[in-house]
Amino acid sequence: MAGSFVKEFDTLSNTELLDWLQLAKTQAERGRIVDRIPKLASADPRWFAVHICCESKHYSLGDTGCVFPLMSVIKPFSFLYLLEHMGAETVLQWVGIQPSDAPFNSLDQLIADRGHPRNPMINSGAIALADKLPGKNGSDRTQLFCQWLNQLAGCQLKLDQALLASVRSSRSPANQAIANYLAESGHLYNLDIALDTYEQICCLSAQVEDLALLGKLLAYESGFLASKHRQIVNGVMLTCGLYEASAEFVVRIGLPMKSGIGGGLLAIVPGEGAIATYSPCLDSTGNSVAAIAFVEALSQKLKLSIFS
Repeated sequence: MAGSFVKEFDTLSNTELLDWLQLAKTQAERGRIVDRIPKLASADPRWFAVHICCESKHYSLGDTGCVFPLMSVIKPFSFLYLLEHMGAETVLQWVGIQPSDAPFNSLDQLIADRGHPRNPMINSGAIALADKLPGKNGSDRTQLFCQWLNQLAGCQLKLDQALLASVRSSRSPANQAIANYLAESGHLYNLDIALDTYEQICCLSAQVEDLALLGKLLAYESGFLASKHRQIVNGVMLTCGLYEASAEFVVRIGLPMKSGIGGGLLAIVPGEGAIATYSPCLDSTGNSVAAIAFVEALSQKLKLSIFS
């Protein structure tokens, strides 16, 4: 199987790729930039970047010098980190693996589930897992996690301190309410550290190449990660990574994917590579409009769906 993605991709012309890029950027006009966090609101809606990592080849298009916050795109990796450090049996007691048909920051969903987070790709699950990361406080946990990812993937994630200050100045009432309910229902050890850790890891920032390198961790077998853990993360990304729109894109694209309100999107082509895209205009679900459009065009042209 490995290598077919590269072979098929090599048949595409630059004109075709640029046409898709322009189409994706046009699609971005249907979305909007998040304005709740001041630093995110300053993004240029015209920005678009893509980086594709195959086993031995890399391809880049667009505004690849843009540095953007991973936000929720980090969630599969905090999940992976804990699976590697604590084991699946323990981690899957803390968070479920069921899709949610409610928004990513839904308190009602958490209450309906009696405080047990539905999955690690929504805020309740990610906050619950941030509470369990190794380290004595939020800064220590974020540093250890960031170092682990950078060493393992060969990427250069960095904590965006200005963005973190912006997030803290406009802390989400929904996230605070979620953390409060998790604590009340006995699912957090330390509410303040959990929320601080969650905010910090979401403010890890990178370029699209770094995000694609992270994706390679999930795309390929290696001696560094347990195959079982990779399979779990990819499976949950497939069914939960695009929030309540996940099922729609399983049909339309058919790849494990994760989005974030910073505009990042990561798609995994199991055994073959990773596609990282960035465009800050989002749809009503919280997924990047242009990024989805580009990955969908690529997936359909090259028949990348895992169900093909």
